[in-house]
Amino acid sequence: MDAKELKTKTPDQLKDSLVALKKEAFNLRFQKATNQLENTARMRAVRRDVARIKTVLAQKAAEAAK
Repeated sequence: MDAKELKTKTPDQLKDSLVALKKEAFNLRFQKATNQLENTARMRAVRRDVARIKTVLAQKAAEAAK
């Protein structure tokens, strides 16, 4: 995910994306625990996408508070 495309989304859309990514992260952790994880780089990408979404949400909340 690109930060530019995240900034165009509404906070509700961002929260939905965040929930989906957290579910994916949970499933990836489960796959790792059972030695079924094939793409280990996906875990890092999901973590970074979650951080990007949280950052954009915080920025939007700060703008709304002004």
